[in-house]
Amino acid sequence: MRVRDILEKKGAKVFSMYPDARVEDALKEMDDRSIGAVVVTDRRGTVQGIVAERDVIRHMARRGGAVLGAPLGEVMTTPAHTRGPDTDVTEIMTLMTYQRFRHVPIVENGRLCGLISIGDVVKQRLKDMELEVGVLRDVARITAH
Repeated sequence: MRVRDILEKKGAKVFSMYPDARVEDALKEMDDRSIGAVVVTDRRGTVQGIVAERDVIRHMARRGGAVLGAPLGEVMTTPAHTRGPDTDVTEIMTLMTYQRFRHVPIVENGRLCGLISIGDVVKQRLKDMELEVGVLRDVARITAH
């Protein structure tokens, strides 16, 4: 299974903001859209970094509420760990597990084209496992007769 397959099912639409946008505005968008991260891009759509909930919390712990007025460029994780749409989902899952982050921007031809979350990966793995169980039950039923 490739990242492209997940993006085709969930939709490749991804929300991004520019580095000069304020943290407070990003948090509002994240809340309104029920998303856990915002990809930070330049005006051409090239990924500059990513701001996840954890990034904001880490900076709030250091700087207090003043961070809300800061530009995303000051709090974003950079470089963002990006992958292409033909990346195997197992590679994405391994990357997320060992690097301990929940979102991977997907880039094609140097431009942002999607965002994969750990929730997307888990949902796909559950569907795959359900299919496997169904096939194994069918095989067991057929061979039992």
